[in-house]
Amino acid sequence: MRPLRQVLRRLGWAPLFTTVALATLALGIGANTAIFSVINSVLLKPLAYPQADSLVGIWHTAPGVTGIGNEINCSPTMYFTYRDQNRTFQNIGLWNGGGASVTGLAEPEQPRALYATYGLLDALGIAPKLGRWFSQADDTPGSPETVILTYGYWQKRFGGETSAIGRTLTIDSRPHIVVGVMPENFQFRNDPSLILPMRFDRNKIFLGNFSYQGIARLKSGVTLEQANADVARMLGIWIEAWPTPAGFSRELFKNARFGAAIQPLKREVVGDIGPVLWVLMGTIGLVLLIACANVANLLLVRAEGRQQELAIRAALGAGWGTIAREMLLESVTLSVAGGALGLGLAYGALRVLVAKGPASLPRLNEIAIDPVALAFTAGVSLLTGVLFGLIPVIKYAGPNLATALRGGGRSVSAGRERHRARNTLVVVQVALALVLLVGSGLMLRTFEALRHVQPGFTNPEEIQLMRVFIPQEQVKEPERVMRMQQAMIEKLAAIPGVTSVGFTSSAPMEGFNNNDILYAEDKNYAVGQIPPIRRFRNITPGYFKTVGMPLIAGRDFTWSDLYEKHPVAMVSDNLAREMWGSPAAAIGKRIRAAPADPWREVVGVAGDSYDDGVNVKAPYFAYWPARMGTFEMEQDVALRGGAFVIRSNRAGTESFLNETRQAIWSQNANLPVFLVRTLKDVYDGSLARTSFTLVMLAIAGGMALILGVVGIYGVIAYAVSQRTREIGIRMALGAQPGGLQRMFVRHGLLLAGIGAGIGLAVAAGLTRLMTSLLFGVNALDPVTYGGVAAVLIGAAALASYLPSRRATAVDPTEALRAE
Repeated sequence: MRPLRQVLRRLGWAPLFTTVALATLALGIGANTAIFSVINSVLLKPLAYPQADSLVGIWHTAPGVTGIGNEINCSPTMYFTYRDQNRTFQNIGLWNGGGASVTGLAEPEQPRALYATYGLLDALGIAPKLGRWFSQADDTPGSPETVILTYGYWQKRFGGETSAIGRTLTIDSRPHIVVGVMPENFQFRNDPSLILPMRFDRNKIFLGNFSYQGIARLKSGVTLEQANADVARMLGIWIEAWPTPAGFSRELFKNARFGAAIQPLKREVVGDIGPVLWVLMGTIGLVLLIACANVANLLLVRAEGRQQELAIRAALGAGWGTIAREMLLESVTLSVAGGALGLGLAYGALRVLVAKGPASLPRLNEIAIDPVALAFTAGVSLLTGVLFGLIPVIKYAGPNLATALRGGGRSVSAGRERHRARNTLVVVQVALALVLLVGSGLMLRTFEALRHVQPGFTNPEEIQLMRVFIPQEQVKEPERVMRMQQAMIEKLAAIPGVTSVGFTSSAPMEGFNNNDILYAEDKNYAVGQIPPIRRFRNITPGYFKTVGMPLIAGRDFTWSDLYEKHPVAMVSDNLAREMWGSPAAAIGKRIRAAPADPWREVVGVAGDSYDDGVNVKAPYFAYWPARMGTFEMEQDVALRGGAFVIRSNRAGTESFLNETRQAIWSQNANLPVFLVRTLKDVYDGSLARTSFTLVMLAIAGGMALILGVVGIYGVIAYAVSQRTREIGIRMALGAQPGGLQRMFVRHGLLLAGIGAGIGLAVAAGLTRLMTSLLFGVNALDPVTYGGVAAVLIGAAALASYLPSRRATAVDPTEALRAE
């Protein structure tokens, strides 16, 4: 304890040194703790389910189908086949996210719902807090309808009362009996309030409809390879056991060549965020190295100031090992204290991240500082303490320490050897700072490039989105649904400030997508040949005008098209060019979604819509009217659920939202209005991951720039202080202040230039790892590299100039008396 007390006493005698060192270490260690906590919570920790490693997501491949990527979800017929025929699953279930209309409790609302088959909750393995899971009877049509509440909704609507079990909720205009309440720790992808059974009727389902995600729990000892082999076996049974939709041949499904692609559920949940987080971890690690170099420089200056004291102690018998341990104890004490402060900074940063972080960051609500993160912080603190503490130990606490007495006096600090270690550390700092600034610059240029892509809409901040759903129990006839929606559109259009209104199954980038095969009358398809998969969207007249999507050829839909069920369609520009060569050539061509549907004439071509984000190729779109006749085996079908798109300069204001809700409720007071947001909110959400990466890299680059400049300033300032007498003599002999200032600035620029050269070479290699994060800019972009190098060298010149200017402003007489 005595050596520690002595260390603390010495640190207390140097408050400026201690404060700067602690602040530098706290920033470096805190930033690393925060990013590691994110990586640990998102990538490393198992999912919050019992024996989570045995949970898998059920996916399929279909190399015979174009336009849908390499992963295909499950269908209801697959679920029944797998449930009945599998040899490797302990439990299996399907799920889908959505909303459910709840009335009778308060104002109509549409909370998030998890639609699940029997077996899904059993597979997850988290027992209800109250009541029970769904039974097979609950998931069978004809039985009383049931619902399970999640903990938050139970607290919000029932005050946490146990009497909620057995109560009746009116959901989608039908009574549902509450049979269970999930515990507080239950988490699921879409953060639901209600859990509802899907209730598939196995007598009315067909091959196809791959719209559901499957989750299974593997039996004990079963591997992924065995599970995939089992699914491959069952696919042969599935394709022969179920009827095909009208107009589709079984040969068509066989030609898709379905295969098994089961993967760990954790991989499915995490998605492709891993590379982003590891890049951020690497950048923040570089910040810590720069911080270590900075503190090492401070310790070198401090050790040099104590050199005579250390030499006297060595001459009096103190072993160099004892002195080395004492110096290391000082550096470790600093790093541990800095780590403790950094832990507080990391805690605050993570709270902000969880509150403001991008929704696209998986497991966002699970991010926290846990024992693993604490152990990481402790380890990093000790390692950094040893790392930056060894440099002054090696330089000043060696076995030849006592010989320093013979080199005493002012000449001790005069040699070039005294500055070599500090100069080297500054070069390292500059090189690392340049690497981080190049990464930040590349992400900034990526963000700018994304912002300049025309996404398929204009002025999204002026477009208000409001979703509604009209249940069949409230309005049965499709024509009445259509007339109610048109009346709502007219009411909304009459609100002051509204310039246009439309209705759609999904607004741009909302993610409520419908993909299916698309036939063209003038294209020949062999028996069993699968046409390409394309994206469909149902719209009313006025949709394109409201979102600001240009009409390139032909005309828009009219209300007569909808009411008289004209067989018409529209397509996107890229689809028109893909199939017919030009937008003009598409007009008059005929398309359909299924062999049993009537052909629909293409009457218009609209601009492309970057529906999956501006960094992803725009999908090929077919647009259907919001009401159609004879579509997918239905004689009359209307779009019951979708989003109103409303263009107004008042979008997003509270008064405007109140007026729009009242306009909708004036036609039907029992309709929940939900997912109320502007299109700009959706657009910004599509850029959230890029924005998050940009902000994190910018913070890291800013910290690196500050620390690098501080390092250069410190070296030049120390060099000036050591040469005060020399400066006084030079000035007394007639040297001009400008010449002396240039001498020190040249020294700083030399260090910065060497560091920048090394940094450019390192950045050219490391930034290739960021290629998957970039858009519209090359990883070796010369503008970014040149601009960053210029900024860094300019900052170095300023950092060198300031201390030299202050030194040459001193009176030569005073300078000569300084030593």
